[in-house]
Amino acid sequence: MTGDGRPSGGELLPGEVARPRPPLARPPRVVESVAAARRILEQEGAGALTMRRLAEELSMQAPSLYKHFSGKAALESALIEDSMFDIGAVTHRALHEAAPEGPLHSLLVAYRSYCLAHPNLYRLATSGRLQRDTLPEGLEQWAGNPWFVVTGDPSLAQALWSFAHGMLILEIDDRYPPGSDLDQTWRAGGAAFDALARSPQIKP
Repeated sequence: MTGDGRPSGGELLPGEVARPRPPLARPPRVVESVAAARRILEQEGAGALTMRRLAEELSMQAPSLYKHFSGKAALESALIEDSMFDIGAVTHRALHEAAPEGPLHSLLVAYRSYCLAHPNLYRLATSGRLQRDTLPEGLEQWAGNPWFVVTGDPSLAQALWSFAHGMLILEIDDRYPPGSDLDQTWRAGGAAFDALARSPQIKP
């Protein structure tokens, strides 16, 4: 398998798009800073991620960080970019390692598993307005492409992702009533969308 989850031969599934070219290599200090910021975010939460806290983590003065980032927003953009590459790799891989239940089920399982393991990073990547002009060309399309692959329809793909996103946020926030069988809820939602994807009535 390749790094983005496709077979080593590079074959794409119907409707699947290729991984975009990676951005220019980051300078070592930027790589180190983004990795440290990710640790802070994931271990301590979004409120702990400040330029001052990051400088402390790196044993440097906060003003020195501004040689590499124009501000916290630029740092967060780098984290969002990495998150989208990571999630895209996980979900594209799921398409090529589909379980007997089918690729849509595999996609939901992989997406849920990864995002629940990285809840603070997930919130950062999916909350607020997305600064698309800071992303590598084609990244957003590629990261979201698996949802189209399993549905074959752009509107249904957005609806399926919205279902998954809503489920994740509610699960992360522990908003479901005690005793809820969330595995079954995910399966029920997946089955409903799978049936819609197979219905000729939703096709243009």
